[in-house]
Amino acid sequence: MQKQSLGFRVLGFVVGAAFFVFSGAASADPPSRVARLGYTAGAVSFSPAGENDWVQATVNRPLTNGDRLWTDAGARAEVQAGGAVVRMNANTSVSVLNLDDQITQLQLTQGTLNVRVRRLAPNQVFEVDTPNLAFTLRQPGEYRIAVDPDGNATDIIVRKGQGEALGEGAAYLIDSRQPYRFRGTDLSDYEYLDAARPDEFDRWAADRDRAFDNSVSARYVSRDVVGYQDLDANGSWRVDATYGNVWIPNRVAADWAPYRDGHWAWIDPWGWTWVDDAPWGFAVSHYGRWTNLRGIWGWVPGPVRSTAYYAPALVVFVGGDNFRLTISSGNVGGVAWFPLAPREVFRPSYPVSRGYFENVNRSNTVINNTVINNTYNTTNVTKVVYVNRQVPGAVVAVPTTTFVQSQPVSRAAVRVNRETVARAAVAVSPSVAPTERSVRGAAVPADKPPARVFERPVVARSAPAAAHVGFAAQQQQLTLKPGKPLDDAARKTLKPAADAPRSVVKVLAPAQVAPPKVLPPPSAPPQGAAQPQAARQPTPPVLVPQPAEPRGKADQRGNGQQRAQAIAPPPPPPLQRAVEPKPARPQVGPSGPATQAQPQWPVPPKLAPAPQVVLPPPPLPGARPESARVIKQAEPSQPLAVPRPLPLPAQIQAEPRTGPGGRAQQRENDQQRAQPIVPVSPAPVQRAPESKPVPPPVAPAVPMTQAPPQRPVPPKLAPPAQAVPPEPAMQHPANAAPAPAARQPEPRPPVAAPRPPPPPPQSHPAPQAEPRGQMPTPAASRPHDRGNGRDGPKREEDRRGPQG
Repeated sequence: MQKQSLGFRVLGFVVGAAFFVFSGAASADPPSRVARLGYTAGAVSFSPAGENDWVQATVNRPLTNGDRLWTDAGARAEVQAGGAVVRMNANTSVSVLNLDDQITQLQLTQGTLNVRVRRLAPNQVFEVDTPNLAFTLRQPGEYRIAVDPDGNATDIIVRKGQGEALGEGAAYLIDSRQPYRFRGTDLSDYEYLDAARPDEFDRWAADRDRAFDNSVSARYVSRDVVGYQDLDANGSWRVDATYGNVWIPNRVAADWAPYRDGHWAWIDPWGWTWVDDAPWGFAVSHYGRWTNLRGIWGWVPGPVRSTAYYAPALVVFVGGDNFRLTISSGNVGGVAWFPLAPREVFRPSYPVSRGYFENVNRSNTVINNTVINNTYNTTNVTKVVYVNRQVPGAVVAVPTTTFVQSQPVSRAAVRVNRETVARAAVAVSPSVAPTERSVRGAAVPADKPPARVFERPVVARSAPAAAHVGFAAQQQQLTLKPGKPLDDAARKTLKPAADAPRSVVKVLAPAQVAPPKVLPPPSAPPQGAAQPQAARQPTPPVLVPQPAEPRGKADQRGNGQQRAQAIAPPPPPPLQRAVEPKPARPQVGPSGPATQAQPQWPVPPKLAPAPQVVLPPPPLPGARPESARVIKQAEPSQPLAVPRPLPLPAQIQAEPRTGPGGRAQQRENDQQRAQPIVPVSPAPVQRAPESKPVPPPVAPAVPMTQAPPQRPVPPKLAPPAQAVPPEPAMQHPANAAPAPAARQPEPRPPVAAPRPPPPPPQSHPAPQAEPRGQMPTPAASRPHDRGNGRDGPKREEDRRGPQG
């Protein structure tokens, strides 16, 4: 029993230890992706994680947590991170807060960023933290984020895509419809911005984007490979029978070999990392494999559909502690390496899990499980046969000092004969401890940005990665294990130096996201819906002092019903109609002239429908907004319609005086016929002021009432023109059709002839004032001269008649 119990204890201890080891290894896996400094123009400064020194930034430098960048006046920089590209304008500061497989978190404390996101997996987050807000890019698209030099305001411009702005207790969705400027950290103070036109910085970014969008290399590599677009202009693709698609670089020296033009740098958590000098050197140095095709080097990418895993350098090191090189000064310690060939396994020098080990190899070359398993379970790599180790010129060797101090390799490279390389041992990493120079690189010192820039606090949605402790804090342990970086657990036990830089980040609690439509009113003149509303407010008063224009529009509208509705909106016509009863003053004169002036009042029958015209405002919603606004102003003029029926009683009283009762019936018919002319009434009403000269009928009423109606009244007001003698004026509309009578005032002469029976003019010289074209009725007191030679005999008979 004791032996069995002891066996269970041993088994449990082994299982627990294995679980601890594998769980710890899994948690210590480095990120599968990094950011790349892909372009610089002007003075661009770089500060490694945990360091206060600033040096000139180097293209192809991998960027990870804690690294900082600064673009001086007139400078620009481009950072590539997986499926996104971040471009920095002049006077811009950027820090990498967190960068791993799930998140890309940047800190922007000043300046302008142009961000282009091409791909964003469902489990990935792209976040930019500023002093005012944390902006999360939710969709692939184009974004511009700017922070003013004082850090008091943040501009968010979404040209394509959608993002979320998070502040203290508030969050808003922002899309391409409206840019914003935020102040403070609670998102309560902000304003709308005008749609910014692309400036020179945006145009430069657009040109760079076109190179990505039109890249030919995207057909042959995984989209997760960083820097593949630079292969287009620096080489060509071929198809090899053994390896498939192969990229061949151009414009390289005859003795050129991979991992020759560049330098080595120490970058946590990967350790020794290759930084290539060629603008196209990033992708071919950290992904894929190299092969030599009959003396020509070609790069073989990994599977296109796989998620590419970043590697610090896909090489195998040669030598060890006793590896020596012969140079002009004598024998010195040296470090040598050569590139891995297709189907060969990369063994990281940093602790990784089995899953990481498999993915970093499968994503960069075609390899079977048997080779991976055999290599992973074997610690001795000296028995592995590497193809490129036998290729002439493939092995590159430099003195140890050149390697450690991050000096250019091509200047200090030493040719090593095949026998020396064959005898040397093969290692996963060189047994060389880094120095501070290894961390900063061989770049020259650069000007530091203003201290206040990176000291500004920012707000964040996601918690950033732990601050880097710096090289000084871990240098002692790195010396104990030269060439091997510390694992994550060991770094967490270290205390950073007192002067180590730290980002001040305030992580905000999640807030309920609101759509843009619930945003509060802007503090600046808005663009969009608010401006049209402000522009429409002053329009209604503009139509009030312009009555003639609505009447002209009403005459041109469609059928009679539309005309009737269009007459109501203009308020001025009712006001002018109320003045029209003034022509009733001719009634003050003798009854005869008054009855003659009455025929002018076919106009009142036109005003009679006015109360009906005021009622149509309900159907006006179908009309134009101008008419609707005018109707509201015409409603106060409805009481003016009360005097309109007044002329009717005057006519009714005048009818018995003007003639027999049948004449009143004709007058009613005339009124009914005059009603269809009501829609046209606005035009006569506008000319009604011209009829005001009618009051001169203080003289003989008949002549004065006849002449004025002919002038002001257009063809539509035929009835007023018939006021010559009272009777002819009443029969003119009766004998003529309603519409022609209104348009042709000429029929007056024939109409006046049939009405001779009632000659009540008495002493009025009506025949003298009659129209020239009308035949006057001979009066008893005044003979009418007809015929030139026959007047004499007729007068003789008249004289003799009374005598006889």
